[in-house]
Amino acid sequence: MSATPGPCRPVIDCGPSIARRLSRAMAVLMLVALGVLSVAKYSAIAMRMEVDQQESLQEKSQYLAKAIGIACESGEPGLLQRMTLFDPVRSSTRMQLWRGDGTELFRDDMAPFAHSRSVAFDVPAERMAGGKVRVQMEMDTTHDHRILREAAITLLMTTLFGAAAAGFAIQWLVRRELRPLLSLTRQMDGISPQRLDQRLVVERSSKELDPWVAQFNALMERLQGAYEQLEAFNADVAHELRTPLTALIGQTEVALSRERSADSLRDTLASNLEEMQRLSAIVNDMLFLSQADRGATARRSEPVSLAELAHQVAEFHEGVLDEAGLHFAVEGDARVAVDAALVKRAMSNLMGNASRFAEPGSTVRVKIEPGTDGAASSEVQVVVENQGTAIEPQHLPHLFDRFFRADAARCCPNETHHGLGLAIVAAIARMHAGNTFARSQDRVTQIGFTLGPQTA
Repeated sequence: MSATPGPCRPVIDCGPSIARRLSRAMAVLMLVALGVLSVAKYSAIAMRMEVDQQESLQEKSQYLAKAIGIACESGEPGLLQRMTLFDPVRSSTRMQLWRGDGTELFRDDMAPFAHSRSVAFDVPAERMAGGKVRVQMEMDTTHDHRILREAAITLLMTTLFGAAAAGFAIQWLVRRELRPLLSLTRQMDGISPQRLDQRLVVERSSKELDPWVAQFNALMERLQGAYEQLEAFNADVAHELRTPLTALIGQTEVALSRERSADSLRDTLASNLEEMQRLSAIVNDMLFLSQADRGATARRSEPVSLAELAHQVAEFHEGVLDEAGLHFAVEGDARVAVDAALVKRAMSNLMGNASRFAEPGSTVRVKIEPGTDGAASSEVQVVVENQGTAIEPQHLPHLFDRFFRADAARCCPNETHHGLGLAIVAAIARMHAGNTFARSQDRVTQIGFTLGPQTA
């Protein structure tokens, strides 16, 4: 059995570790920084040594030139005799002397230095052949070279050790600071459809993590709401479809239980047809809502009069309005480029809803309110108003939810309304770049939608 690697699941191809990458990058940066500082330090030491060597060589050459000039007054024997007097000056040095004619006069009998710095100069000498003495002095710099090499090794080791130590320290710090991410990963692993109420909690608040956690928790809030709405929607769909299907099955079983006359079978088929039409209406409405949810937009035509569309819808509802003893009125108008069929459907749903809840003898009003600037590109409101029992405030936010019924028992118990009318109004408003609203107080209920301007 193989162990599951770290925080990564077996099915996920984990990328490189952020902590490792950051520590490596910081170690490289530290190595470069320490390397630059070490090179600068080494260069400063080398330059200082070179200056000291030049000064020392200059001092010794000046002293030797003066001493050789004095010794040359006694001739070559005196010069050679007195060369031993220069030992203090000639410590760590090696000299060669030539006569003016180029012949060698003197050479130190010692092995060449491993590292040295030399200088050549002429000393005037009247008693010497050629009238001068050519001197070349070589100074031993092996000690300084060894010090410089040890400094280079020390700086190199310091740079490498410092970069490695900084890398480990940075990796530890990065892992410590990224520990909240591992905690968030474990918290996210615990989120499931059965635990959508779980939210992320940051161990240590930080400017970088807090916005991400807040956005994720907000996303989970929306997801939980959508999931709960979906579950409720599935239950509502099952409930709405079960009623006509049960009626179809029951009526068909009764019809098949014994011999029936042609008229009885015709009545059964007519009843079944009504139920199937109800099923078809529910399915068609759900398909329409599905298309709207997928981002379908309205096909806008040339600008039309919304008041004229409202009168056309009122003619369709004339029988219902007369039967309920209601009056109808249209206030305002606007010419807008819309999908006339969809807008008429939205108006029809709102009028049908208003006529079911309006008090007998009252007036159902359609108010068309253009935008405040009066331009053709402004937003237009379409409001359907009726008088009657006010809707409870807690129900107003849910009026446009699918299959929502605030009080199914207080109106039209013998009619079949499957609760998708206002949801379709909301979908039509979205397809026209608008939204919906509902207000109900003082026995006046206003439900409507807006039509946004046509975009290019």
